[in-house]
Amino acid sequence: MGYSSESKSTHSLKSFQKNGNRKPIDPPPSRLHEPCSRHIAPTDLERYSWSMNLYRQLVTPSLFAISIILWGAVAFGATTKTVIADSQYVMADGDTLAGAEEKVLQRAQRKAVEEAGVYLESTFQDVEKESDGRSTQTSSLEIRTIAAAITETEILESRRSFEGDRPVFFVRIRATVDIGSLAETIRRLQSDQQLAQHFRQLQRENHQLRSQLRELRQQPIGVRMLAIDPHGKPASHQQARALIEAALHTSSLRDKIQLSTDAATLDDRNVDAPIVRGQTYLQLVSLAFSQKTKTTEYRDYLNKAKVDFDRAIALDTKNVWAWIGKGDVLTWQKRLDEAAFAFEQVLDIDPFADVARQRLINLYTTKARHQADSKQWHPALATLKKLLDTQSHESWLPYHKEAYALRGKIYLKLNQPELAIADLSTVIQVDPTNVTALITRAQLYREGLQGRLAKDDLERACDLGSIPACEQLP
Repeated sequence: MGYSSESKSTHSLKSFQKNGNRKPIDPPPSRLHEPCSRHIAPTDLERYSWSMNLYRQLVTPSLFAISIILWGAVAFGATTKTVIADSQYVMADGDTLAGAEEKVLQRAQRKAVEEAGVYLESTFQDVEKESDGRSTQTSSLEIRTIAAAITETEILESRRSFEGDRPVFFVRIRATVDIGSLAETIRRLQSDQQLAQHFRQLQRENHQLRSQLRELRQQPIGVRMLAIDPHGKPASHQQARALIEAALHTSSLRDKIQLSTDAATLDDRNVDAPIVRGQTYLQLVSLAFSQKTKTTEYRDYLNKAKVDFDRAIALDTKNVWAWIGKGDVLTWQKRLDEAAFAFEQVLDIDPFADVARQRLINLYTTKARHQADSKQWHPALATLKKLLDTQSHESWLPYHKEAYALRGKIYLKLNQPELAIADLSTVIQVDPTNVTALITRAQLYREGLQGRLAKDDLERACDLGSIPACEQLP
């Protein structure tokens, strides 16, 4: 069984990362690379210090400011870095000589990229220390998985020896690593974090606005409640309300139906009675379905529920729960277009009726999936357009994930890679651990000759445990 034994300096670098010490380790005299500070001219150091002083003067340090300083640090120096790295590999039983030589070279190249990444992370952390206690953490794992292209590799030393009865391969290389691509990816990571922070702020503001709107909607109701009816409410009305209250608190479905029926008999203008009874019929339908009962055995419950919800809508055309109940009945009856209309009516009455919006998302996604399974690509796109083109808050984006993923697959079938990439990117934005979306987007990037982006996606999928993604990496 083969194993890789890298030099002790790699373990030391990792231990410095864990301990929070950012001081680079001085290489042996034989190493050609030195700490970065020895290569920066005095004028460059003055310019860097000036940018740091300016950064301290900012009232509120931001991710954008950190990104600017990081860009400056890279701009003052070279866009590439030359790194000396070595590695050794003990040949396994199943290895060939050529295969073992390739593996030891790959390990040395990965180590060179990692050393360049550790250096860059150290510079970034130094900037964080100047930000008055505020910082944004970028883990070493993120840095190590960045696709840093090695533009040139020179083999300085290559030798073979024996450890017991096994050949040991050693190689030392001088690798030129593109630091600019590392800095660009860090800026992208920081931008994503800034977007996430902005998204959470929008969610908080949206929650506050929704609460205020509900209060405003309730104020006119309160005024009407203060109006005095000179004739008073009849006794039957009060009795009906008491029966409805009892129906809501009982756990017996049979009692719910009886109590709400009695309430409707006492007060035929009471809108709550048919709604409670209709919802109870739907509970019986759900229970029968879970017991794998035939449709014919609970069809009567559906018909009775529909009659109740139609009655409630006739009494109060703006009653949200009456329309939701009707939409649920129509969904059970697979009359999806009519069900969608019912849920859309709810949102017209109350744009913040989350229950109706969730029902509508599930309904349109299910309908589009059935159309796609039948290879009705354009009708499926038209269905998804109704859902995804509506003006909804960004907080609903996670609920649209399946719809975006489905539309991305349809665009692939229609040979529209740019649109497919856009939808897959939305899926990955919502769910960064979606391996299928990462691999699919990587394939599209590769077909579009965007190798670096494809490699980024494959590395992320590989880190998430995808063996097919790992096998596609060099």
